[in-house]
Amino acid sequence: MQREVPHPTLTDMIRISAALFAIFLFCLPAVSATVNILALGDSLTAGYGLDPKDAFPVKLEAALKANGHDVKVVNAGVSGDTAAAGLARLDWSLTGDISAVIVELGANDALRGLDPKQAEAALDQILTRIGAKGLPVLVAGMQAPRNMGKDYVAAFDPIFQRLAEKHKTLLYPFFLDGVAADPKLNQPDGLHPTAEGIDMIVARILPRVEELVGQASAK
Repeated sequence: MQREVPHPTLTDMIRISAALFAIFLFCLPAVSATVNILALGDSLTAGYGLDPKDAFPVKLEAALKANGHDVKVVNAGVSGDTAAAGLARLDWSLTGDISAVIVELGANDALRGLDPKQAEAALDQILTRIGAKGLPVLVAGMQAPRNMGKDYVAAFDPIFQRLAEKHKTLLYPFFLDGVAADPKLNQPDGLHPTAEGIDMIVARILPRVEELVGQASAK
């Protein structure tokens, strides 16, 4: 006579499902919650004339961590870079572990009196490429030196807000807000912030960067 095999009860099925789910979770690769921010910029990002520990990306990372964020800020600042130069090295700067980007470019375009349309076109392409990767962006705006004349200022200054609206990115209107033209916060060249100037920049831009971190974490 053939022995009847008992059917599993609902409790047995729940236990089996729970065990299989636990095995599935155990086999998943570890995923880091760290938000890796690429700071793409020029000498203002790179830390020209400063001790490496006083560069903007380093101090920004420290400030974010002090506020409880698990972040790493990658210094992709190159002294002398125009917006076009930043575009030229964008692809190899955007490694696979980047979670968000701060774009701080345009100051050298204005200092050299380059056509604002040229800077806008390069920045537009930068934001388009970053957007294609689905990464959140904070545009750090710049203002033209006032000695360039009213017409140049009127053509240059609105670039950043216009692009931020077009690409639906976060915007910090003026990277050097509170620092520009203050001798106490700038190096002797009058262009590059001192360590204290960087502290001011970090303190003022921090809320916007925290929004950026929030957007990256949500993804």
